[in-house]
Amino acid sequence: MLKKILSVLALTVAAVASAGAATTGPAWDVMPVKVTDKAALQNGAKLFVNYCLNCHSANYVRYNKLMDLGLTEQQIEDNLLFTGERVGDMMHIALPAQDAKKWMGVTPPDLSVIARSRAANLGQPGTDYIYTYLRTFYRDQSSQTGWNNIVFPNAAMPNPLWRMQGPVEATITDIKSVEDGDTRKWVETVTKFDKDGFATLVSEKVLSDYKGGESSSAEITYLEESKREAFDKNMADLSAFLGWMAEPDQHFRKVLGTWVMLFLSLFFVVAWFLNKQYWKNVK
Repeated sequence: MLKKILSVLALTVAAVASAGAATTGPAWDVMPVKVTDKAALQNGAKLFVNYCLNCHSANYVRYNKLMDLGLTEQQIEDNLLFTGERVGDMMHIALPAQDAKKWMGVTPPDLSVIARSRAANLGQPGTDYIYTYLRTFYRDQSSQTGWNNIVFPNAAMPNPLWRMQGPVEATITDIKSVEDGDTRKWVETVTKFDKDGFATLVSEKVLSDYKGGESSSAEITYLEESKREAFDKNMADLSAFLGWMAEPDQHFRKVLGTWVMLFLSLFFVVAWFLNKQYWKNVK
């Protein structure tokens, strides 16, 4: 029995280690918890309909599901329906998939469960990925759209929220292995993208004692700090809404899970004492 328990623990540790090793790219920021904040979720729904629902669909969600967020049918009709949809309709878009692929090079994904699909295995939730992704766009004149993203480099989507975000600069630090004759050396390159997307090489140097592997890191600098707080809040609200849309009952699931674990802990204690009492006279 003990060997089986140890085997399960070993497999669990191996799975966690492999999941961590498989995670590459920049670290995700931790999104503020807003799963029970209905005002934030309502604001996220408004942002989603106004900025996302033009190209991205949510084909597995009906508009009237938003009533769970405290909205009335009349509020949904007045504020979230603009092209003749009805409250009971799915959140479709008019853009045909084949046209989207022809015009944009790729079909924009449906966002119904994007928060779940982007979650890291045994790691951060997908809302952290979305929150970081939405806040790390920068201009890049070398890309097809004129935009780039730190979390998702060379993303086909431009930044639809650029007015809300304000002008930013990005500093990208890359460490790559370069062959120099018969030897291999590590070179660190720092590139800065200004607010208009033009790149400037800041520095390039050889790392003589570097022991790691290839890596890339980046930093976004807001040129209008007055916009940053409101922008971060709106992106947190939008990410929270996408998380809610992917699993509307997630808060109930977590609460129920807590009570189940408490019950099992109590049951284990009771069962242990019963077992001890039952076998006390057996030798």
